[in-house]
This record gives sequence, C-alpha cells and structure tokens, in this order.
Amino acid sequence: MELLSNLALGFQTAISPLNLFYCFLGVLIGTLIGVLPGIGPVQTIAILLPATFALPPVTALIMLAGIYYGAQYGGSTTSILVNVPGEASSVVTCMDGYQMALQGRAGVALTIAALGSFVAGCFATLLLAVLAIPLSEVAFKFGPAEYFSLMVFGLIGSIVFASGSVIKAVGMVVLGLILGMVGTDITSGTHRFSFGIPELADGIGFVPLAMGLFGISEIIKSLERKEKREVLKSKIMGFWMSKKEIRAAAPAVARGTLTGSLLGILPGGGVILASFISYMLEKRISRDPQSFGKGNIRGVAAPESANNAASQTCFVPLLTLGIPSNVILAMMAGAMIIHGIQPGPRVISSNPSLFWGVIVSMWVGNLMLVILNLPLIGVWVKLLSVPYRLLYPAILLFCCIGIYSVNNNTFDIGLTAFFGLLGYTFAKLECEPAPLILGFVLGPMMEENLRRGMLLSRGDPSVFFTRPLSLAFLLMAFAMLIVIALPAIRRKREDAFHEEG
Repeated sequence: MELLSNLALGFQTAISPLNLFYCFLGVLIGTLIGVLPGIGPVQTIAILLPATFALPPVTALIMLAGIYYGAQYGGSTTSILVNVPGEASSVVTCMDGYQMALQGRAGVALTIAALGSFVAGCFATLLLAVLAIPLSEVAFKFGPAEYFSLMVFGLIGSIVFASGSVIKAVGMVVLGLILGMVGTDITSGTHRFSFGIPELADGIGFVPLAMGLFGISEIIKSLERKEKREVLKSKIMGFWMSKKEIRAAAPAVARGTLTGSLLGILPGGGVILASFISYMLEKRISRDPQSFGKGNIRGVAAPESANNAASQTCFVPLLTLGIPSNVILAMMAGAMIIHGIQPGPRVISSNPSLFWGVIVSMWVGNLMLVILNLPLIGVWVKLLSVPYRLLYPAILLFCCIGIYSVNNNTFDIGLTAFFGLLGYTFAKLECEPAPLILGFVLGPMMEENLRRGMLLSRGDPSVFFTRPLSLAFLLMAFAMLIVIALPAIRRKREDAFHEEG
C-alpha cells in the first residue's frame, strides 16, 4: 500500500503541465542527439546544465533523465538506417539492424527496437520503484566508514568498466579527486591548489569542467573527422511484425530486459556492458549462431532492451545511496547539488515528490518515446543529411552563453576553454574522462566521510575494516581489481572495448 501511495504522489507530480512539457522536451532532445552521431547525452547534459538553473529541481531532473534514456532510443535509429551508432550502447545494434534494413526489413527492426526499449524501460522503472525504499532504509544504517568504502567501490567500478588502459583510468580518477580538492578547506579555512587565483577560492565549478571535457572537446575532435554517412535510400515501410518474428523477439526482449536491469546498477559502464553481454548471450544460446550479424531480429531486440533497462536502473544507486554509477549520473548528481539537494537516501523523506516524480516520469517518458519515434522516422532521416559543421558554431555559442549565465563571470568561459583543450588532449592520449568526472563528484564526499570516520574512531583507521558493511565494500573493490588483473579477463575486456570502438 505504501508503494501505491508513493506512486500516486509521483503521478501527481509527473503529470503536472510543466513537468509533462519538460519530460516531452527531454525525450525529444534525447532522441535527437541519439540520432545525430557524435553528439551524445553526456555532451548535451553538460551543455544544458546552466539552462536548468531557472527550473524547479524536479522539473530539471525529469528533463535531464529524459535526455539520457531518450538517447538510447535515438541511437538505435542511426544504427539501423545508417550503420553508425548514435550511442556507444547502440554499437551492437548495427550488426543485425543494418543488415535487416538492407534486406528491406528496416521497419520491423525499428519497431522491435522501440517496443523492446519500451517494455524494458517500464520493467526497469518498476524495479527502481520497488527497490527504492528497502535500499534507502539500508542506507540509513550507513555511517561515515560505510559511505567511504561504498564510494571507493564505485570508483574502482568506474576504473574496471572504463574503456582503454586500467592504469590511465586510475590516473583519471586520481586527477578528478585532486580537482575536487581545489578551493577552501571547510575544516581549516585554508586555500588548497588555488594558486592565488581568487576565482578558485570556491573550487572548480562542475559546469565548466563537464562542459569543457565533454562539450567543447567533442566539437574540437569532430572538426578533424571527415563526415561519411550512407543513409538508407529505400522507403521505410512494413512496421508490422509477423507472428514468427514476435515469437523470436519476445524471449530476447525478456532476457535483454533482465540482463540490462541487473547490470545497470553496477558502477561504471553498465549500459554499454549490458548491451554487449545481452547480444553475446543471445548468440551463445541460439540454435543458429551463424545467423547473427546477418539480420537476426534477436540481435536487435536483446541489446536494445538491455541498454534501455540499464539506463533506468542505473538511477538506483544515485537516488537511494547518493552514488552515481556512471558519468551521466555524476552530472545529474552535480545538477542536484547545484539545486541544493544532496543525493542519497534522505531525498525520499525530505523531498518525496521529487523522488517519486522522477521515477514515474520515466514511465511517462517511455510512452512518449514509443508514440514519437516511429512516426518521426522520416524527420530523423532528413536530419542525418545536415552537415555537422553547420551545427557546431551554434552549439559553441550556446555553451558560452550558458557558462557565463551561471555566475556572470568571464573566468568560467576561460576555464571551460582550458578543460576543452585538456579533454581533447585526453582523447589524443586515449584517456577516457568519465572516471575523472566521477572522481570529481565523489572526491569531496569521500574526503568528508573519511574525516568523519577518523574523528569518530579517534584516529583509528581500523574502523573501515572492522565494520561489516564497510569491509564488504572494500573486499568487493579489491576483488574487482584482482579479477581485472588476471590476463585472460584483461584480454577479453580489451577485445570487447576494441569491438565497441
């Protein structure tokens, strides 16, 4: 009964005219940037963060969440029609989706991608609603030691699931932790790493950092790439699925939904991992594995269901424990902090309309996406012909306006440009910036809980190992590092991310 009353409160919040409008706007923008390869949800959320300052917190989060899971829908469109993944999680969809399009079955591929994503999204949202209260009650039993160990586990997870070198990922996390320490130390009141620059006394702003590393650097990288896209020329028709196709796709959707729902909760790249594992699972259990990569409908149904389920269950650790499981959730945690809301279990009791409103808005958003996507296929195909060189100047202009509007300070624009060049350098060095953002967001919270834990234990560090939950998180983090260090596991990991690239 308590769950039903909470969901009723969520529906009341989610279906208000303002929230409905921004939910629609979020999923529309998400689909658009998912369709356009090279402009992902990370860059879009980084660019739009300043625009959310004028909105109520619940409305801002509903819109940002809509952009995230909407991009998973949009990414499948380009994978099927253009053989170019709009999203990293849609890479696998290219293998069978584009082959289905070449065989004249583009309509069927788009239909199963949309319906599979809808079913997965609804199930994952229900799972999120069911798990929310039990997990938050567990989180209330956490002390500083448990929170510190949980954050260590989250950062280790971001290292394990980051693409590329593990050593580089560790370096990026450490750099993020250092950047998070810039500013005034709350305990002593002294300036740290500010180098005598007054503007850094309050620390590095989250918006300039995120927008520079993901927005500006992506524009710079895109300018040196040649545009080469072969849009499917034949008319897209035949959206209805046959009974045989439904029988083949339904179990794949169910398995992809369960896989994505479970893996989405993991720290790191849960969405990408869910997409790849669901595809490999379908291929492994198939009686005809040779048909995968040649237009097998299960090769579209499973990964599309998995990535959409994962994109919504990854909200579980953020909303219940206050720990972002990937870079986009780290940005949403940053947005919550900017709006004066501390992510974590207290959100449920202190701001229930926000918590349940965001959850219910995901159901509403998934329904909007199904209604939107198929009728607008023709519009998305037309948009794919727009040269990116015409889009980037406008994006850059809006970036600068948005950054300046936060504090009315030109220093932030310069800081964003610096992080844009730094992000471009990281790309050249093949260093993924996602662990840096997670380190930046979690660093101050880790430091605070480390200090509180040491104060409560009177300087005894064994408190982190004698408390059962804290020890469990540290042992899991250590186990992840041991597993990733094994040669066979490391080779498989590198092969998977090589395929993704």
